[in-house]
Amino acid sequence: MQATEFEPKVSQSQQEVVVRHSEHTDIPAIRALFTQPSCYAGTLQQPFPSLEKWYKRLGELPDGYYSLVAEWQGEVAGQLSLQVQTNPRRKHVADLGMAVSEECRGIGVGSTLLAAAVDLAHNWLAVRRLELTVYTDNHAAIALYKRHGFVIEGEARDYAFRDGEYVDVFFMANTRE
Repeated sequence: MQATEFEPKVSQSQQEVVVRHSEHTDIPAIRALFTQPSCYAGTLQQPFPSLEKWYKRLGELPDGYYSLVAEWQGEVAGQLSLQVQTNPRRKHVADLGMAVSEECRGIGVGSTLLAAAVDLAHNWLAVRRLELTVYTDNHAAIALYKRHGFVIEGEARDYAFRDGEYVDVFFMANTRE
């Protein structure tokens, strides 16, 4: 049997978005993405990330860790990390985090990237449960996750420190029966 290349299912309106595994040459663009104020404010990343830090993080990925990028018009417009748990009792679970460039929001980049990750996890990696945390005030991200089958399972108060104050998160999951 011949191996086939993974191709995520995308709608007609999202055909311009290309999702692929990130490469070493993408690291400067990924770092640039996370220098955008709304990207580091919407994730657990710190402002002013060094390029060296990103090379260490993404240069050699451990087993079970996937880094996907979404390209829009030939440029990296989003990044998603998917980490499959290594604990034998949690190998059916993966955690994910993502960010989309400020200029590319609302045009299907995040939706296409998330759809590819859900497809990869459920249909190729035998992951039954995808988990994430999202700030409770990130309404656009919450709506995106809900459209892709994630449900809110709980809330954590004062989960992270952001812009001078403690903020809450929702725990969300997409579970395949």
